[in-house]
Amino acid sequence: MENKSPFLDTLFLLRKEGVMTIFTNLFEISKKEEENAAVYFESEFEKERLNFLSDEIPFNKDAAVWAGKVLYHSAQLYLIRKDTAKDVQKLIPRFEGRKDVSAVLSADLSLRFLPQIRDALHVADAADPVVKILDEILAQFHYSAIGSDVYPEKISWEEGLKDKTYRKLYLERIVEKKAYKLAEIPYINQLLMAEFGMYKDVFWRDLQVVTTESEEPQSGDINSTA
Repeated sequence: MENKSPFLDTLFLLRKEGVMTIFTNLFEISKKEEENAAVYFESEFEKERLNFLSDEIPFNKDAAVWAGKVLYHSAQLYLIRKDTAKDVQKLIPRFEGRKDVSAVLSADLSLRFLPQIRDALHVADAADPVVKILDEILAQFHYSAIGSDVYPEKISWEEGLKDKTYRKLYLERIVEKKAYKLAEIPYINQLLMAEFGMYKDVFWRDLQVVTTESEEPQSGDINSTA
């Protein structure tokens, strides 16, 4: 898909090479660019679906495009801040759709990269209002925040991880990122140990087995939105 779009070029390069080009001007994203981004994200979603071991989770175009725009604008705001204060909420809006598993996994195509941008903004200025907005987004879409310093607000893990495909992916990312604070939540710890079985030391030797509620991390560790 050839284009001369800063928005699309940024998304393609980031997902393909793991690097991001930050343009020195803020460009308005056209409807055509959003449509092209939706086509691209859907193709990427279909590739990742092979790891889901399920074909029951549909692609959510609105969530994917929203997340791509959030990622792009967040990166731009790392460099471009002159006269942007009044537009921050417009550039990084809240997700207005239904936040189900389809939306979470579709948004993750972009939001998985957001913690790094959030951390860069935080280092530059911990009081930056953009950091607070990104923290709220990552706390809501906490699958994409696994391994970062941002954690979800207090939730029912039994309810939140009831979808077996999403639960599998969530646990796999915890292991991949070695997210200890999440892995030491009793309910999640129990799920992990059941998955590990006798091969626990192969997958995660240093992870402690949490056997009682008293061993749960303090509520502020996991329930804070940072």
